[in-house]
Amino acid sequence: MKRKILEIHDLKREFKMGDEIVRALRGVSFSIEEGEFVTIMGSSGSGKTTLLNVIGCLDKPTEGVYLLDGVNVKQLSRNQLAKLRNKKIGFVFQSYNLLARTSALENTELPLLYNASISSKERHDKALMALEAVKLSDRLHHLPNQLSGGQQQRVAIARALVNDPVMILADEATGNLDTRTSYEIMSLLQELNQHGKTIVFVTHEPDIAAFSSRTVTLKDGRVIKDIKNENVKSAKKALAALPVSDDY
Repeated sequence: MKRKILEIHDLKREFKMGDEIVRALRGVSFSIEEGEFVTIMGSSGSGKTTLLNVIGCLDKPTEGVYLLDGVNVKQLSRNQLAKLRNKKIGFVFQSYNLLARTSALENTELPLLYNASISSKERHDKALMALEAVKLSDRLHHLPNQLSGGQQQRVAIARALVNDPVMILADEATGNLDTRTSYEIMSLLQELNQHGKTIVFVTHEPDIAAFSSRTVTLKDGRVIKDIKNENVKSAKKALAALPVSDDY
């Protein structure tokens, strides 16, 4: 039996806004097994961002249980939460979040700087391997402004991989990219998933969700659909099928 990377039971998150209580999550339950590629969908106001923050250990639930790789997140202090996040989760953001005056290699090394047990040589070697995995070994010393949007997102994915996390959490990771580059990034994520990486991908685009094996849909803070995708689209094939434009 595959181990559960993520287990959520009756998760609730409430915020106080003046005199009002906003119920962002109203009893969300689902689990994700090792090696799954799951998209979380929902329109603005569905609770998607709040759920992402809880899953990413950036926030704690008001009620309910969240187990990340068997650890109960609610019982942790802020420091313990930060350590767990750095060790277990690799983040990929819509806006890349790369340091501007720092090379691709140095950007990739960043999460390892918080691990005192790793030597600078180990750090360098791990970052090198991660950049090779995203096919950027020829761009090691380029700064973000010398890279295309797709290449910057690949650096962000390498940085997410470098700690060998149990889960990659991607937030609208194709939101700033054109169709061709989006498909390239999805092709890379599918490849990583085929090598066993667990991926949770937050998106509002159905064509992007079609590249995952399962979709969880939120509305008004509740799960309204949780379906396995019987016909997972190949991003590699979708990319090959795109018409060749003069821009490329």
